[in-house]
Amino acid sequence: MTTVRNSCAASTAAIVVVTLAAVIVSTKVSAHRTDEYLQAARVAVDPDSVELELDLTPGIAVAETIIADIDRDRDGLLSPREQQAYAARVVSAVELDVDGRPLQVQTAAMAFPDVDTVRRGEGTIRLRSAAILPPQSVGAHQLFFRNTHRQDLSVYLANALGPTSDRLAITAQRRDRDQRELTIDYTVRPGPAAHARAWLLVSLAVVFTMVGLLKRRLRPSEKGVRWKMGSDPLFTKNVKRGSDPIFQGPYFEKSVTGKPARERCRIK
Repeated sequence: MTTVRNSCAASTAAIVVVTLAAVIVSTKVSAHRTDEYLQAARVAVDPDSVELELDLTPGIAVAETIIADIDRDRDGLLSPREQQAYAARVVSAVELDVDGRPLQVQTAAMAFPDVDTVRRGEGTIRLRSAAILPPQSVGAHQLFFRNTHRQDLSVYLANALGPTSDRLAITAQRRDRDQRELTIDYTVRPGPAAHARAWLLVSLAVVFTMVGLLKRRLRPSEKGVRWKMGSDPLFTKNVKRGSDPIFQGPYFEKSVTGKPARERCRIK
């Protein structure tokens, strides 16, 4: 299944595909066998984060096993501390990486049914986790997901959710036979900030070019006039002929087209 957002038609098709996938997942959740622990994963990729939704539904035949795994003090209740501990164990069994770089997954929210609902095979544990993505370059990337929690009695489902940002487009999904593993290929597009920087650089280049052209046009004409200076850099604007020198200045030659002249000026 692929999701490409290059056009309205592609976006519509992607929404339809994701919706159908959600319907299929819901159908499998409601029809799973009583001796299985169904773990349905949905992965949402955005330019700066990954969100993971896990719905865990134990069948009647395995309900007591899962309850015992959560209720460690055997008081018949699933206390908040026990819920947090179980959620941490589930998330620790999840592997998530982008372009081969492991991500740190943190639990963001959880919801546990009561014990009686679990025993009837109708209770679903819902976990919501997230991971921060490192800065991603524009172009193709790949996300890999694997769930290894309770492989002894579980069946798995895995699916990618449609991205919420126009900067990212899912191009392909691949699963292993058991759907414990999911590989998502996606592409990151340039964001508004990158476009703004590009326009700014172009604008500055145009401005500097125009300023340079204006300076060249407004520069006084020096055609026919040359100043040949000596090695002494000390000059003043007030140069008088025949005045007594305070400082022995340089020689220079001023040549005007048609009227050559050599003058020795002393700086006062």
